[in-house]
Amino acid sequence: MELHYRKMGEGKPLFILHGLFGSSDNWQTHAKKLAEYFTVYLIDQRNHGHSPWSDTFDYTTLADDLQKVVAKEDVQEAIFLGHSMGGKTVMHYAQKHPDKVSKLIVVDMGIKGYPIHHDTIIEGLQSLNLDKISSRGEAEEALSKYIDNWSIRQFLLKNLYWVEKGKLGWRINIPVLSDSMNEIVASLPAGEVMIETLFMRGGQSNYILEEDKEAILEQFPLAKIYSIEKAGHWIHAEAPEEFLETVIGFCLR
Repeated sequence: MELHYRKMGEGKPLFILHGLFGSSDNWQTHAKKLAEYFTVYLIDQRNHGHSPWSDTFDYTTLADDLQKVVAKEDVQEAIFLGHSMGGKTVMHYAQKHPDKVSKLIVVDMGIKGYPIHHDTIIEGLQSLNLDKISSRGEAEEALSKYIDNWSIRQFLLKNLYWVEKGKLGWRINIPVLSDSMNEIVASLPAGEVMIETLFMRGGQSNYILEEDKEAILEQFPLAKIYSIEKAGHWIHAEAPEEFLETVIGFCLR
């Protein structure tokens, strides 16, 4: 499978991978700033954004997809940044291709397995009958019955697009993502990763807890864990200035 991706800037290569239900579009603002220092690759993972859909969805496959982009661009070594599910993807990639990774940035994602906690989101997305919904306003009203948080609704509804006049469609493969939840929340396989790594956690998020740090540092001995206390899971959106300053400082060090 050939993934859709965007390339901008010049300098050392930096690959950015979005999280579950996201896309490269979510990272464009940050990418423009990072492109002042790096050649930035914004990736749409399979079943997301403008990339193709497939019934196969697991981290081994996602890491293989990423390697195809790296090979196509003839990149010998790069920095890899992933948020949430994208963080798991780049960790898997680092395990498979350590020679390709100069530095790793994992944004609000640990190495442990997580309980499935997207049930309400999946139920809400599946409830939208796009054969009968003809506007984004109608879609938001329908989704609000399942998801109270306005910001999360807006994030999810960015995946809607106009297939044709009056006909909306999804850029995310909801049935496959729903069926793949056990894979998505699974723990990282065992295996020491000797790569300089920055784990960024939101102080108001529960993805990386204090009790998780010891296990992370055992598997990633060269890692540092940095907290942005005022942010939740979407660190890059909630604390953009501190996020960018931290990422750029780590990458250029």
